[in-house]
Amino acid sequence: MSTASAYMTVDDLEVDVIYKSIKNIHIGVYPPMGRVRVAAPAHLDEERVRLAVVKRLAWIKRQRDRLQRAERQSEREMVTGESHYVWGRRYRLHIIDEPGRPRLSVDRGRLTMQVPPGTDAGERRHLLQAWERQQLRKRLAELIDKWAAVIGCDVRAWGVRRMKTKWGTCSRSSGRLWFNLELAKKDPRCLEYIVVHEMTHTIEPDHGERFVKLMDAFMPDWRSRRDELNDAPLSEERWVA
Repeated sequence: MSTASAYMTVDDLEVDVIYKSIKNIHIGVYPPMGRVRVAAPAHLDEERVRLAVVKRLAWIKRQRDRLQRAERQSEREMVTGESHYVWGRRYRLHIIDEPGRPRLSVDRGRLTMQVPPGTDAGERRHLLQAWERQQLRKRLAELIDKWAAVIGCDVRAWGVRRMKTKWGTCSRSSGRLWFNLELAKKDPRCLEYIVVHEMTHTIEPDHGERFVKLMDAFMPDWRSRRDELNDAPLSEERWVA
């Protein structure tokens, strides 16, 4: 079966469109971030696909709301034996109670957290998130510098924050980019894709043909990176020793 793909924005929703040798349009909303995917008959033009999505917007938004309300990640107890992800790799958490300044390190499949005795789960969680933010900001600074020269754009400001349904956002009016803190858990290839995606939006706001052509020129394998990121679960299972 021959297929072709397209990319569009409908009411601020990013929509993946796959054209196939089928009779009817099928619209799906997928975890973990509420990705909208449309399988459409090969003979339909973009406007007819867009109209079909518009007609189902209420249903699509209900499905996305349901995913947002769902508990994506079991509450971390922040104890020795749990599994956590750092840059796409799974590490076993090891807590060391030790007086002094808290420290985190990763080595040989272990994420070691040294904290003062009596530090509770909330404090450990906050420490981990602060460390993730630091790691993410360091890599983002390197990637933004790298791609600014390639894309030819000027990023005036950028930051990291927690987001429910997006990996990144771009404000063309302010020139600011935001990146999801969750990206610190993902493979660096996926982070680089998001950086290029959002930086490309500084010169092309929509997900139309020009945006796709620019992405193809900047990062020919962007589709595989996008799929790897969007298909990866947000939940983390308890490590079984």
